[in-house]
Amino acid sequence: MPSPFPGMNPYLENPEILPEVHNRLIVAISDSLVPQLLPKYRVAIEKRVYQMNSDNSLLVGIPNVTVQKITNQLNSPTSNVAVAAPPVTPLKVRMPMLMEFREAYLEVREIATQKVITVIELLSPKNKRPGEGREAYLNKRQKILSSSTHLVEIDLLRTGEAMPVFGNDFTANYRILVSRGNCRPEADLYLFNLPNPIPTFPLPLQIGDTEPVVDLKNLLDGVYDRAAYNYIIDYTKQPYPPLSETETTCLETYLTENTHQ
Repeated sequence: MPSPFPGMNPYLENPEILPEVHNRLIVAISDSLVPQLLPKYRVAIEKRVYQMNSDNSLLVGIPNVTVQKITNQLNSPTSNVAVAAPPVTPLKVRMPMLMEFREAYLEVREIATQKVITVIELLSPKNKRPGEGREAYLNKRQKILSSSTHLVEIDLLRTGEAMPVFGNDFTANYRILVSRGNCRPEADLYLFNLPNPIPTFPLPLQIGDTEPVVDLKNLLDGVYDRAAYNYIIDYTKQPYPPLSETETTCLETYLTENTHQ
């Protein structure tokens, strides 16, 4: 059974499978572009790596991780509150640990010079939550925007704070930003919601080159089929994060027409 949605499938945003979807889609985009860009360009899969303490807010949404803050209250001469004696047997506690996070992104490089022409970013939840993950991404984003390198930024996540742009008065759950290095500060922002098809967009290259068109919906459908998500997604349940009332109505219509559940 193919994905039952004309655009983004909101069930792919579930934290239990989202990291896998992210990695598979990065590879799918790369594989689709390579034959269209050769022999002048290649597409490299790169990783941004950073570490943080395990009590960082980025752990929100990561399964099987619990962070507990234990506060000891000591007796003091001015305190009238009795404090219970510590237990005789030891307590099970957790130690603060550094956790390593890896985020994959793509670089289109000119083979002859190894110059990075275009960076393709697929946003993760860590990029859209306050904390080190967002700060690391925003710092890199600003460096790209201050250079001649093109930036393609794909946001398929309904939760979190959208990346900053100026001149957008519309609200949309999903975004694709195409920022050409030779056209800044102007950029093209594609907005879409659950009922809308995912727009195609051109991959910016050097002036005079033929620019391939990226069909993100087709690539996502390929990921959905190859990963057999139709076998593990329970369409009888509401997706996470929850949908609005209007989106829920659309979802029910799509599922009624396109599934047997």
